[in-house]
Amino acid sequence: MKADKVIKEKFSSYQVLVIVLLAFTQFTVVLDFMVMSPLGDMLMKSMDLTTRQFAFAVSGYAISAGISGFLTAGFADKFDRKRLLLFFYIGFIVGTFCCGLTTSYPMLLAARILTGLFGGVIGSISLAIVADLFALQQRGRVMGFMQMGFGASQVLGIPIGLYLANAWGWQAPFLLIAGMAVIIWAFVLIKIKPVTKHLEVKHDVNPVRHLWHTISNRNYRIGFLATALLSIGGFMMMPWGSAFSINNLHVTAQQLPLLFMVGGVSSLLIMPLVGKLSDKADKFTIFAFASVWMMGVVVIYTHLTPVPLWVIMCFNVAMMIGIFSRMVPAMALTTALPQLTDRGAFMSINSSLQQISGGIAAIVGGMIVVQKDKFSPLEHYDTLGYVIVGISVVGMLMVYRMSNLIKKKLHIPKT
Repeated sequence: MKADKVIKEKFSSYQVLVIVLLAFTQFTVVLDFMVMSPLGDMLMKSMDLTTRQFAFAVSGYAISAGISGFLTAGFADKFDRKRLLLFFYIGFIVGTFCCGLTTSYPMLLAARILTGLFGGVIGSISLAIVADLFALQQRGRVMGFMQMGFGASQVLGIPIGLYLANAWGWQAPFLLIAGMAVIIWAFVLIKIKPVTKHLEVKHDVNPVRHLWHTISNRNYRIGFLATALLSIGGFMMMPWGSAFSINNLHVTAQQLPLLFMVGGVSSLLIMPLVGKLSDKADKFTIFAFASVWMMGVVVIYTHLTPVPLWVIMCFNVAMMIGIFSRMVPAMALTTALPQLTDRGAFMSINSSLQQISGGIAAIVGGMIVVQKDKFSPLEHYDTLGYVIVGISVVGMLMVYRMSNLIKKKLHIPKT
């Protein structure tokens, strides 16, 4: 099969329904995590947090999500994927609701850890469902639509969340997310059919043995490392977005929702296009071009001083182009690496490493970035840009190796 050969069949109505519901679950999970960044400046000021304390609040979710993924990896291929999704999604709802009730830093940290224990596994279950129901040549489009949850969270979720936070306090967005998630959970329960094809194939009976089998696979470890490196770059920079915009670039609190909205609109436009392109062209080639683009934009952006708002918006759009033009093909490649019987365990471990790597990156970022007081500019933010470039270069090498492994597996000539 040629790399650029595309399946001409349209998605069935049921496949469209699955994509929509999984995209909505991703929307709530992504929004729950992403809203921490725009609320960062408000949280640090209202709770008198240091950059390091805020980094732990962000990483608490990520690290607990990673641990949860490892614990469930051995069991991920032994149950109906729909039931797993429903179980972890209801736990995510409870955790998010608790975030909306917190009044102190210890309570916030505990609530974020609880949310991470459940929310961090949802992405890997969704990816396993996609890999079960869609052919590789369709997954670029599917990933493009599913990743739209990120853009939608910026277009709708984050601006609305910031408005609610300004009106009723920073806890309000979490209560909104929990309410939306309850409705989505009910639709998943009613509309999605059981996903049990993987149960028809014989695999390891012992969960620990199944987990070890997945971890010990050399080819899988290349995929794990590639995902971890991609995650480190994003998590290291992301938590400080609103604080850098407000304290360094002099964006006002009223302008912040507009800034995120413009970035989100660009994401919604970019991701479906990248998804289609990923199904037509070589996925690694797209990834490589996007990575180089992103590294250039990151270096310039992290060195910005106060400039007009439209300039900041342009850089945000350029950064979104780079981020998603590499994320969509990378995730499509990742889903093709594991065998059917290992898919759930692979996705759980992959998600775990992604979360843990991101949590560690947030902590390291909190140690690099310094803020003397609540209203001072962030210092050493430019250092993060250089660190991200170095990590991205190594990540490109690992994705290249992963791409070659998949081409060999599918008998596709190397480009």
